[in-house]
Amino acid sequence: MDTSYLNTFVLVVQCGSMSEAARRLEITPAAVAHQLRLLERELGTRLLTRAGRTVAPTEAGHRMLERASALLRDLSNLKAAINDEAATRELRLGAINTALHSLLPEVLAGFVKVYPDAHVDIRSGLTAELYDALLRGELDAAVCLHPPFALPKTVQWEQLCEEPLVLMAPQRLARRDPLALLRDEPFIRYNRQLGGGKQADAWLRRCGIVPRERFELSSLPAIAMLVDRGLGVSLAPDASVPWWRGLRVAKLPLDGQTYRRRFGIIWLRASLRGRLIQTLVEQARRAVATR
Repeated sequence: MDTSYLNTFVLVVQCGSMSEAARRLEITPAAVAHQLRLLERELGTRLLTRAGRTVAPTEAGHRMLERASALLRDLSNLKAAINDEAATRELRLGAINTALHSLLPEVLAGFVKVYPDAHVDIRSGLTAELYDALLRGELDAAVCLHPPFALPKTVQWEQLCEEPLVLMAPQRLARRDPLALLRDEPFIRYNRQLGGGKQADAWLRRCGIVPRERFELSSLPAIAMLVDRGLGVSLAPDASVPWWRGLRVAKLPLDGQTYRRRFGIIWLRASLRGRLIQTLVEQARRAVATR
């Protein structure tokens, strides 16, 4: 059995679309369909059901997905174990955008001092995407938010900080009441698909505030620049990041709000790249301590 076909199957299920899987694999949708047909023929069962442009696993496909993901992860570890040099010099790292724009450059600067010859392959994405990639063995570690559920014992989590929600407002409005600003000023919403955006939306609902929404986007630096230009106010996690400097943005605390965005590093306990990961964690602790 060609293990690349297993990888194609897992990716198709993840995407829910052959065309999207083909785009990520940089092959044609026809090639994806051909690989899946060969896999189904070899296994003697249907793995996917097709409805228009979308696909979903059959009952056998669900069973296959769990085992294929574990097999691909074990294969990745096997390759690393055979080639010890690769295991000590290559790290596949995931990161959410906030980490890429804030903590990660400083962490990597310390990391390469310890491992100057290391190669770090960095993949950006949402926390849920990075967590799934970690379980599939596609990533060794990820700098992200804590998933909204209890983690299995096979996964290790190192919390770096907690970030409360704050109101981001133009500096000229810093003395105004935060709740009044949220009701009166145009609102720049932090994307509700993200953890911090979901928390902001829940807090607004709890307070009964329906803001005058002007923009919705997933980049905190971009939101801060829009606020700096006087285009509205925003509700977002209090990220201590370099791009705040020079912006005329006030961060106003919110009385009584208890939402916290938990930010840290996640990895598999049994990883063969444990030394690299531990060094990454140590550098992250130092970076947070000096912020």
